[in-house]
Amino acid sequence: MQTNALPVSDRSDNTTGCCPRFNPAGWEGAELHFRDKLFLRAETVSAMHIPLNMGKVFSRVQRHIDAAAAMDPDQSIVLSRDLSAFKGEHLFAVTRVVPDEQMLRMSGDYVTKVFEGPYREAKDWHETLKALSASHGKEDGRIWFFYTTCPKCAKAYGENYVVGLAEV
Repeated sequence: MQTNALPVSDRSDNTTGCCPRFNPAGWEGAELHFRDKLFLRAETVSAMHIPLNMGKVFSRVQRHIDAAAAMDPDQSIVLSRDLSAFKGEHLFAVTRVVPDEQMLRMSGDYVTKVFEGPYREAKDWHETLKALSASHGKEDGRIWFFYTTCPKCAKAYGENYVVGLAEV
């Protein structure tokens, strides 16, 4: 995979008018190489890993991204991880600096794994990804999740795909 590129996603199947149906083809076992890839960083508040203000935070961020014309729909991804049981971190891939938001550049190599199932399985997915990272010699590799659809769309489509990224 090219540096800073993501697998191609077909966004045309969107019967909900919200999130397009996710097609996992090309995502399982993909090797992602980020070199100073630009992201907008946001935090959410959680209660025992359950996000409390995600809708509010994501709405604000999306408004700012849209106002800055900083999104490439073909390279769109939001990486999420829990910093603690009470705080989540979310990185939105963007094409330019977004005013009034925290920006960062991320470098690293990742291998992806596609999961399908309810959010409550995320703890097991995290362990699977830690083992994948360790198997590549990166014992302390960062783990991220890409939740491909919102909960309403996952229910409408009958599938809840989540892509895990294990740093290698």
